[in-house]
Amino acid sequence: MSSPVKYSYTLWSPSDTVRDVAESLGIVNLSEDVAKALAMDIEYRINEVLEQATKFMKHSKRTNLTTADISHALRVLNNEPLYGYDSTRPVRMREAILGPGQTLYYIDDDEVDFEKIINMPLPKVPREVSFTAHWLAIEGVQPAIPQNPLPAESRTSMTAVSGSTPAEVEVKPLVKHALSKELQLYFERVVAVLTEDSSNATMKNAVLNSLANDPGLHQLIPYFIQFVAEKIRLNLKDASMLYLMLQVLHRLLTNPTIFIEPYIHSVMPPILTLLVGKRLGSSQSSNEEHYKVRDFAASLLQQVCTQYGDTYHTLKPRVTRTLLKAFMDSSKSIGTQYGALSGLRAIGPEVVRVLVLGNLKDWAVVISAASSVTDEDKRRLGKAVLEALRALIDPELATIDEVSDTDKDKFTEYVGQEVANLVFEVDDSEAIVKAVLESQKFS
Repeated sequence: MSSPVKYSYTLWSPSDTVRDVAESLGIVNLSEDVAKALAMDIEYRINEVLEQATKFMKHSKRTNLTTADISHALRVLNNEPLYGYDSTRPVRMREAILGPGQTLYYIDDDEVDFEKIINMPLPKVPREVSFTAHWLAIEGVQPAIPQNPLPAESRTSMTAVSGSTPAEVEVKPLVKHALSKELQLYFERVVAVLTEDSSNATMKNAVLNSLANDPGLHQLIPYFIQFVAEKIRLNLKDASMLYLMLQVLHRLLTNPTIFIEPYIHSVMPPILTLLVGKRLGSSQSSNEEHYKVRDFAASLLQQVCTQYGDTYHTLKPRVTRTLLKAFMDSSKSIGTQYGALSGLRAIGPEVVRVLVLGNLKDWAVVISAASSVTDEDKRRLGKAVLEALRALIDPELATIDEVSDTDKDKFTEYVGQEVANLVFEVDDSEAIVKAVLESQKFS
């Protein structure tokens, strides 16, 4: 005689527990098949909860399963957690003998006075655990945010700990600057040579060559960038000093041993300042000096965008928006518009094709009608326009066919009579006309 099939391997047997619970709910005639199906489903659910609870226990590096693990498992399975069980205290089990061979284990709960509980004030709802991130220090400087202590609070806490008076306490910086004495001396000497008027050209060239070739200067990069930015801010009327500071940035960018990529966001403001600044150089200086500074700044912008444009995906769009806004604002000075146009050309031919060509006709009309624009300024702006249009020339298509009168008419209609007259006067006018017309086929 074969033994009956065992449907469940836990205490949830169809003949006992499931039938007892059904009878407590008023279900008397529960079929055997239904009881077996319910028992197997209950066993599966319990195993699922225990597996999840065991994972929480193992990840917590514990060997004892707690009620908190069960609650977490129920929450993960989208079930209501347990209530009334505290995992901070051990669970005490009691044993009760119901009959021969029948033992019942139950939790020994404490007796609670309900009247006392009802009259107690409700506890506060606990908050969910959350995390916030903030900068403790950036490049050795602690930002002034609510999460960081104020300098006065730091001094007060240090005084309270040491028990001494404030006069006896030496407050050290919150972040230690790990600069060797050699690097500090090197930085001081470089700054002295670059800022002193008595320094000759030979010493300045030696310093610039050192910045371009010497290894081991990475720790000084933030200090040099801060020095350049400060000097540019304070010497906007000194064109020679502005040009020298751009040379410092150029040498740092070309040094193969320096990893300057994390500091690009600090390098761009000085370059853009000298590119679209309203007035560079003193009133006694010639226009040639500030145009020379703007051209140098445009070349540095081209170098930065070429080397780091793929790494910083927002670099080119942000710079382009800034330059386009300065280029299209008729209230800006001629120097600002010249720098903006040079900067747009430096970013790449695609920017010239999409943004400059479409606005060039209206811009030229406004500039021609402005009474404050001198002939020298118009000549400089015309030179910048020609350089921007030359960026569109494809060397392979520059010498294919001659430009017909129809093409010249199309070109004049597109860029305006002012720009067309300017282009037709140069030797490479045919290459420029073909480049502009060819670019419009893909716009």
